[in-house]
Amino acid sequence: MTGPITAGVDGTDESLAALAWAAREAVRRDLALRVVHAWRFQPDSAPDVADEDTQRRWVRDAVERAVGTVAERHPGLAVTTDVEEGRPAETLLAAAADAELLVLGSRGHGAVVGFLLGSVGRQVLAEAARPVVLVRAGDRPSAEAAGHEVVVGQHGDPEDSAPALRFAFETAAARGAGVRAVRAWTLPPVFAYSPASLKLLDEAGGPEPFEKKALSEAVAPWRERFPDVHVVEHVEMGSAGQVLLSVSGRAQLMVVGRRAHRTAAGALLGSVAHGVLHHADCPVAVVPHE
Repeated sequence: MTGPITAGVDGTDESLAALAWAAREAVRRDLALRVVHAWRFQPDSAPDVADEDTQRRWVRDAVERAVGTVAERHPGLAVTTDVEEGRPAETLLAAAADAELLVLGSRGHGAVVGFLLGSVGRQVLAEAARPVVLVRAGDRPSAEAAGHEVVVGQHGDPEDSAPALRFAFETAAARGAGVRAVRAWTLPPVFAYSPASLKLLDEAGGPEPFEKKALSEAVAPWRERFPDVHVVEHVEMGSAGQVLLSVSGRAQLMVVGRRAHRTAAGALLGSVAHGVLHHADCPVAVVPHE
């Protein structure tokens, strides 16, 4: 069963932009919208209001006002609201588990581009079981205009990036947009070549034809499943993060896969997702590997 589009809100401009983005996406996909706010009683937040029920009512009223604005813009959209008491990261991770995707807001990194990730955002992005989309304050529907693409990074074998490709094609199909599938490559050190890999490169006619063939094979099943989605296969020499960012100006959404690295301090995002999140000038979807 398909879950709702879920938006995490906290009353900031960033989360309201995320809520607006989530509502538009729910309408496109004909899905319900779930709005989640994680709340904890703060007795010292206001000297004259230490009453827990009063604070809870204020929070609910603020969330309902935000939801009311969305409902006015999208009168046919089914919306549910959950104000849950608990830690934000844990609450959002639980909400993501039942969602088609989770949408969060983030402050812009600098005056123009990128995202600033707090500890909650980093944990959710690294551990969520479902795709997470990060939206900056100031994001506008006009950025989703026709001609702008859904850009997705592809790497490795077809199964390595299948979840990200599927998400990109589904999103593009819902928007009537095209997909730009990007595969970056670099020349490995000489000692990294094995006889088997040298044979494959030789059969392909060299490194770049080999990479183009690999991308075509990865994209082929999604072309077949979504025949109406226009696809551009983009192969370029360079680091994956740099190549993706070089085409982000034409993107209405950037999609990257996530293979989180476990450390003693918890899960960490990979370098490509980390770099794109910090420098992209469009919303970014981080899709976990299955």
